[in-house]
Amino acid sequence: MRYAGKLYRPPSEADAYIVQATIGCSWNHCTYCDMYRQKEFRVRALDETLQDVEAARCAFGDDVQKVFVADGDALMLPTDDWLALLDACRRAFPNLRRVSCYAMARNVLAKSDAELRALCEAGLKVLYVGPESGDDVTLKRIAKGDDAAAHVEAARRAHAAGMELSVIMLLGIAMERSEEHAIATAELVTKMDPEYLAALTVTVVPGTPLATLRTRGRFAVPEVPGLLRELRTIVDRARPADALFRTNHASNYLPLGGRLPRDREHIVALVDRALAGEIELRPEWSRGL
Repeated sequence: MRYAGKLYRPPSEADAYIVQATIGCSWNHCTYCDMYRQKEFRVRALDETLQDVEAARCAFGDDVQKVFVADGDALMLPTDDWLALLDACRRAFPNLRRVSCYAMARNVLAKSDAELRALCEAGLKVLYVGPESGDDVTLKRIAKGDDAAAHVEAARRAHAAGMELSVIMLLGIAMERSEEHAIATAELVTKMDPEYLAALTVTVVPGTPLATLRTRGRFAVPEVPGLLRELRTIVDRARPADALFRTNHASNYLPLGGRLPRDREHIVALVDRALAGEIELRPEWSRGL
């Protein structure tokens, strides 16, 4: 198995075999992200990818139950390559339960309904999508590349194909639009209706455009109470049908978990207790990406 550069995967894919079918991110303009900034995007030759799957079969075989396809927006891989990769994974790993990948809204929208259904039927079951915000002003500022409406349509089409969505939102990214960001993000979560929902807290990484903005006095991460108020608003207002909710990422000050809407009141009460100083927050030294 051959990997180019650093690999990134969602926390829930910690036990997955990672196959790198694309290198970098085809968009790679988001102001806050440095994950793929040092990589020139390219699609790996299919033969190379399939050779890595075969090597993983020899090394792990029956132990592989999950496969995560990297890098940053691997859904943009041509559908024929995807189908060949998914077929190879099914053959290599007899206990395979699911395949997943990161995706942008535009990656989903670039596929036809028939392509999305074919990918799901072949084993691609979960898409990790990070709109970060539902506020179009904020999305434009952070150079996300897709607006809220595009994310809603991408979610609708992915769900229609039978796929599940894991949606990521970003606390602290909106500066003076904190309230607008939180309210619009809750609305977007409701419309996207993901099966999984996670909150991360923005981290200013050296070398990113966001770091440059901070140096120029044009961006600052809100104080912790502001971050918690955003979280409270999103949880209180979002209305997914049934989403597993987590804030256990290391960037967050307040690790939480539960299901929405079932545990909404309990989670909001915990945030209120944290705002009142009744719950100890994660110390700065233990936070990270």
